[in-house]
Amino acid sequence: MKLSMLKYAGLCIVGGEVVYVACYVYGFFLSGKIAELHQSLFSLLPGFAWGTITGFLLGAISIALWAGIGGLYISWMHNVSMVKR
Repeated sequence: MKLSMLKYAGLCIVGGEVVYVACYVYGFFLSGKIAELHQSLFSLLPGFAWGTITGFLLGAISIALWAGIGGLYISWMHNVSMVKR
């Protein structure tokens, strides 16, 4: 069974964005050293700044790009490794 590369990549992007927003919102409920760790992990995203709209949007774009690339790669690898009988 072959995967649709664009559909799979799109689903990876949607899933990545849902997790990104959930983790972002969850970060506001943390305090102390855990909050510092959580925020420092988000700062690994290019252009991300905690608590700003532009930082949030740049993080979302970064997650979408990486999820899309990952989805395309995974579906391509799946499709080319299928053995036809």
